[in-house]
Amino acid sequence: MFFRLAAPWFLLAIPAVLFAAWIMARRRARSDARLGLPQTAARVRLGLSPWVRLERMLPWMRGLVLVLLVVSVARPQAGERLESVSTLGVDIVVALDISGSMRAEDFTPKNRLEVARRTVDRFVQGRPSDQIGLVVFAALATTRCPLTQDHEMFREFLEQVDFAPPEQDGTAIGLGLATAVNRLRESKAKSRVVALVTDGVNNAGQIGPQAAAEAARALEVKVYTIGVGSRGKVPVPVDLGPMGRRVVMQEVELDEELLEQIAETTHGRYFRATDPEGLQTVFDTIDELEKTEIESRVRVLYSELFPVTLAPAFLLLILERLLVSTRLRRLP
Repeated sequence: MFFRLAAPWFLLAIPAVLFAAWIMARRRARSDARLGLPQTAARVRLGLSPWVRLERMLPWMRGLVLVLLVVSVARPQAGERLESVSTLGVDIVVALDISGSMRAEDFTPKNRLEVARRTVDRFVQGRPSDQIGLVVFAALATTRCPLTQDHEMFREFLEQVDFAPPEQDGTAIGLGLATAVNRLRESKAKSRVVALVTDGVNNAGQIGPQAAAEAARALEVKVYTIGVGSRGKVPVPVDLGPMGRRVVMQEVELDEELLEQIAETTHGRYFRATDPEGLQTVFDTIDELEKTEIESRVRVLYSELFPVTLAPAFLLLILERLLVSTRLRRLP
């Protein structure tokens, strides 16, 4: 909270107001009607009546009214600091694989998708000034969250991400990348980035990964590709219908060569994450690579406080006039 006077030069009138109150007090004291009784005064010490004391304060009460009026004219104001961030920094779209292979539970104690969601969530929390969007893909690709600085909304959409239904299972890396790049087409940020997270091989979609990578390069979109999953056989839960659910060991193939080509074409980087800690390290690295200067603008919104001083001045003036007109009235 900030405090200021919009017209502080009016306070220069306060000494003159106080001097005027002093002059009024002296004149009032000299104009008192007095009757000297020296013998009585010597024998009896009479205390001053409260009304007499109050009557002597009347000039100073008027002076206080004038001081409060001067302060009101000086316009006291209270302000609240508002900081707005203006940046064209980094726009990031996360393209997240939600195919069936992401059910693999080699990222203990959770499956690959759950760990990826949590890691992306932490990554987003560390970039409060960037616009971030979310695309998910399996055999099809959809935009779950457009580019936004409302990270709470982004996190809500991220929390709702689940595996693709069986009829849409597959891994359309090219389509997922193309959809993410398309979200950045109108971006005016200094840096535009796609973080592509997958654990499989491109086996679906009408757009090839290399074509999507060429489109990203044409739009100057940098793609960081992240291959997730342990090497070799991994535990994968399989739904056996009426027989329940069973975990079997399966080999999940990852096309690392393709991911490296996509990253190289777009001047990005390829990372391999074989465990939750590795995936977190990857996103920490991307966070360090994609830094930008942020221009902060500070505004202070002021509200007028003159009623706080004007109201007491008005009440004191009414009180003073009531006293002068009634109990403390002077007869000529």
